[in-house]
Amino acid sequence: MSRGDAAADVASDTESWNVVEAVRETLGQEMRRDDSVRLLGYDMGPIGGVYRATEGLYEEFGADRVIDTPLSEGGILGTAVGMAVRGERVVPEIQFMGFFYPAFGQFMYSLVKLHERSGGGLELPMTVRVPYGGGIKSSEYHSESTETYFAHTPGVRVVCPSTPAQTKGLLAASIRHPDPVMFLEPKKIYRGEREAVPTDEYVLPIDEARVVREGEDVTVLTWGAMLRHAETAADRVDADVEIIDLVSLSPLDVETVLDSVKRTGRCVVLHEARRTLGLGAELSALVNEYALDHLHAPIKRATGFDVHFPGHQTEDAYLPDAERAEHAIKAVMSYEF
Repeated sequence: MSRGDAAADVASDTESWNVVEAVRETLGQEMRRDDSVRLLGYDMGPIGGVYRATEGLYEEFGADRVIDTPLSEGGILGTAVGMAVRGERVVPEIQFMGFFYPAFGQFMYSLVKLHERSGGGLELPMTVRVPYGGGIKSSEYHSESTETYFAHTPGVRVVCPSTPAQTKGLLAASIRHPDPVMFLEPKKIYRGEREAVPTDEYVLPIDEARVVREGEDVTVLTWGAMLRHAETAADRVDADVEIIDLVSLSPLDVETVLDSVKRTGRCVVLHEARRTLGLGAELSALVNEYALDHLHAPIKRATGFDVHFPGHQTEDAYLPDAERAEHAIKAVMSYEF
C-alpha cells in the first residue's frame, strides 16, 4: 500500500464507483452525518448539477440544504462565506474553473482573508468544489487549469484527488476541516474509470502527497488526470520511475518531494496547466533550492503551452500526454553534465 492510501485500511464493504459517484456519495454521507453541511450552486437542485454530482440529494435533503442558485459565481461564493461565518459547513460548487474569475473578488476579499482579519477568531469551514481541466472537448472557459492562482494565495488549502477512493476520503476530510479548502475535481476522470471504494466513512490526510509507484532512477511529480499519463510513460521507459501524486497543491508536501528527488537524483514535473508560473515552476525552484547537490540532470517540465486553452479541434495537441511525459523522462535519464 502506498503512503496516503489509507482507504485500503478501512474494514468495510466496497462498491464500484467512479469519481463523480464518489463525490455524490460523500456529499450525502457528510450531510447525513452533520446537519450543518449545506450545498449551493447553479443547477445542483432537482437537476443534480451539470455533472450529476448532486443527483438525488435535493430529493433527500430538500431545498433548504441543497440550494439552487442563480448562475452567479461571485454570488455563490459570497453567499457561502456568509453562511460559513454564521456556522454552516458550506460546500459551494463552481461548475467550471474557467468561470471562477467572476468569483475571484469574493475569494480574495472574503474567503481567504477572513481568518487573518479576525485575528484567528473566525473559522471558515467551507469546501469549494471546482471541476477543472481539459480532455472532454468542451467549449471556451470550460477546460481551464488555473490551480496555481489558488495555490499562490495564502489562507486556503488546495486539494486534488486522482482516484475515486481518494475522492471520497479527501472530500470528507475537506468538509470536516476548519479552514477553507479548494477541492479540484479533474473532469477528464469523472467517469473514466471505476474502483472499489469502501462504503464506511473514512478520511484521508489532505496535506500529504501519495507515492503511487516507488523507483530509484527518476521522480515524476504530478496530480489529477495527469497521473495516468505518468504511469503509462513509466511503463514505457527503461528506467525505474518513482511517481508522486501531490494530492495537496497547497501546502505542498515538501518532505516527500525532496526525499524522493534526493534519492533518485532526477525530476520531471507533469501538469496540464500552462508552463509559465505554473505549479511546476515552483516545484522546480523548490528542488533546485534544497536538493541541487543531489541532481544528475536539470529538472524537466512536461506541461500545457503558454496559450489560452484551445478549442476542441486542437485540444489533444495542447494537453500533455504519456508521449510527452515519456520524452521528458528520457531527457533527464540521458542528460550528461
